Amino acid sequence: MKLTLTGSIAYDYLMTFPGHFRDHILPDKLDSISLSFLVDGMVKRRGGVAPNIAYTLSLLGQRPLIFGSVGEDFAAYQAWLEEQGVDVSEIRVIPDEFTASFFANTDRDNNQIASFYPGAMGYDARLSLADLAETPDLVVISPTDPGAMVSFVEEAQSLKIPYLYDPSQQLVRLEGDDIRRGVEGALGMCINDYEFSLVQKSTAMTPQEIVDSVQFLVVTRGEEGATVYADGDEHHIPTVPPSDVVDPTGVGDAFRGGFLTGFSHGLDWVLCGQMGALAATYCLETDSPQSHHYTIAEYVARFREHFDDEKKLDILSW
Repeated sequence: MKLTLTGSIAYDYLMTFPGHFRDHILPDKLDSISLSFLVDGMVKRRGGVAPNIAYTLSLLGQRPLIFGSVGEDFAAYQAWLEEQGVDVSEIRVIPDEFTASFFANTDRDNNQIASFYPGAMGYDARLSLADLAETPDLVVISPTDPGAMVSFVEEAQSLKIPYLYDPSQQLVRLEGDDIRRGVEGALGMCINDYEFSLVQKSTAMTPQEIVDSVQFLVVTRGEEGATVYADGDEHHIPTVPPSDVVDPTGVGDAFRGGFLTGFSHGLDWVLCGQMGALAATYCLETDSPQSHHYTIAEYVARFREHFDDEKKLDILSW
């Protein structure tokens, strides 16, 4: 399957706060919040939704293509992605701009407060799926410039390109009608449980209307696992217990990479979800969205330790 990934391409600045955010938020002062957190440390990592998903796909033997805009500071990151087996031929470098940057502060309970500087990502709205050298089998429409997301949905529908709709972090910036149009034309959708509620509120759609609009809907639920709604059925996917919880940043993207790998090979919905769950755990055990690593053999071995392998997941032969 030729997968094209749209979405943010960014550097992540990840910080850790040794306390709990909730201890410093005054409920009677929510209209005038003024907070500053002294953090224990900060690291700069490769990030962005599209490369995060692409990285997991590449670990599992895929060669996804990233379609997006970056700044002049992206050369080393681009070379590294190429080394991982990611197709970067459709990444556009914008002169005199910085690559988008994500600033995240995580407390002891893995709650996050984050800010995002778009930089070159603002140019994604000038990109067109019609300009791709090859028509993809599936486009993933993930958080990037809101105008670009609306445009990609319209183009995918016009060009009859199947797409996975993943509005997640940009739900607060998209209009309800645009979100509804994205849902109703999508092959599938992937969001977390909080975002699922936001979609319902923004579009005035019921949960069943959303489920009925797509071939499959994946709702991730943190420690409670994930739910896959497809073909009139509801499948609960449990998490894979991590050896250590280090950083939640990018865990949802890793889940998407694992799920899409299974989907691209025509596996059933439960296997796709289980692949996503294991990929997410690998990410959770490291300190950034793209610092985990495993061979396919290691992945399959761990999969068989946790999940019933009667359905014979065997990506070693892919």
